[in-house]
Amino acid sequence: MLKEYMTIAEVTGPLMMVDRVDDVHYDELVEVELPGGQLRRGKVLVAETGKALVQLFEGTTGIDVTKTKVRFLGRTIELPVSIEMLGRVFDGFGRPIDNGPKIIPEARLDINGNPINPYARAYPSEFIQTGISAIDCMNPLVRGQKLPVFSGSGLPHPEIAAQIARQSKVLGGESFAVVFAAMGITFEEADYFITDFRKTGAIERAVIFVNLANDPVIERIATPRMALTTAEYLAFEKGMHVLVILTDMTNYCEALREVSAARKEVPGRRGYPGYMYTDLAMVYERAGRIRGKPGSITQIPILSMPEDDKTHPIPDLTGYITEGQIILSRELHKKGIYPPINISISLSRLKDKGIGEGKTREDHAGVLNELSGAYDKGREARELAVVLGEAALTPTDKAFLRFADEFENKFVRQGINEERSIEQTLDIGWKLMTRLPRSELKRVSDANVEKYMPK
Repeated sequence: MLKEYMTIAEVTGPLMMVDRVDDVHYDELVEVELPGGQLRRGKVLVAETGKALVQLFEGTTGIDVTKTKVRFLGRTIELPVSIEMLGRVFDGFGRPIDNGPKIIPEARLDINGNPINPYARAYPSEFIQTGISAIDCMNPLVRGQKLPVFSGSGLPHPEIAAQIARQSKVLGGESFAVVFAAMGITFEEADYFITDFRKTGAIERAVIFVNLANDPVIERIATPRMALTTAEYLAFEKGMHVLVILTDMTNYCEALREVSAARKEVPGRRGYPGYMYTDLAMVYERAGRIRGKPGSITQIPILSMPEDDKTHPIPDLTGYITEGQIILSRELHKKGIYPPINISISLSRLKDKGIGEGKTREDHAGVLNELSGAYDKGREARELAVVLGEAALTPTDKAFLRFADEFENKFVRQGINEERSIEQTLDIGWKLMTRLPRSELKRVSDANVEKYMPK
């Protein structure tokens, strides 16, 4: 029999202090019954001798401190999981919102997950094809990797997120699923994502979690954990390769800051809590592969950098934890290039592990390095032409300048519904290299030039 407490001492924002409690633990699930019989849920944020600080998921509006009953349920937040979750849409707490039937769970899992023993981790080494050339060729995504997308206000990261979710696949025909979690988005954005998934049929292999901007803040904090718990079940219990897309992590961190302020904690950089690094790590480090298990979890967190500032705490801390970053360019976006991925400053630290013969194609590494070097030279020539005029450039500089323009317009630019295989992407790269003098191609082997270069 659960004890009921009517000893609420204080209510502040989404927080509630309960006195004279007994045997209460951190993160324990709480049920609050209002005088009218309505039920609200929450969790314990701080448990001290005789006191508990509770955060309510639905807020504290309308609570009568003298008549409200509080029950501590003795368990943490759990998500009922099943293979039937594929093709379904849920809110940030894992409740179906697509008018479908309730999930009959095969298991109930703690949303905080279980840490992966570092010794049990397998090294990421297999390629995931997104169908986007600027990622697949220049910054390849590898199974088990954490590869964030750094965007800015007004840049098309929602469209890129939907395109990656729609097109991604593992080569070799193994079972593949996408878990898509959207946090703090508008109704229009949510409708765009869900409609796009349904229209293209991608929803059949996807699980979608949606937290709207007007949903409770605590739900926003729970949403990525719900998504990752689902991914862990599909990957490590059902043997699937799972891609988790989290958008927008900036909204998630804003929710952390709001809760921290309500708890009157000492703020860190720009008002964010000092433990934000640890909190983000607890989310990001749930990606990976486990030895002896066929499945994998790969993460693409998407975050919009305030004022395009890479030194802002959110992208700064994310960069420390993850293995690279895809950075969107406002300059390319102004030129009308989609997706506006700046390959010069984007980086996938595991790119060498997932490419080559047997994974993508034997010429991949050479094409990647040659295109990257040539594009950088072309950008330098473009800057020189602005200062000195194009007439002052050497014939070689002019060739690299033309190459940079064609690279942006024929390689980086592609349609929002255009899916390119890795072979098509590499062939486009070889075709662009024909614009350069043969003497300047120093990173591709003669054998590959003979085999792949268009005559």
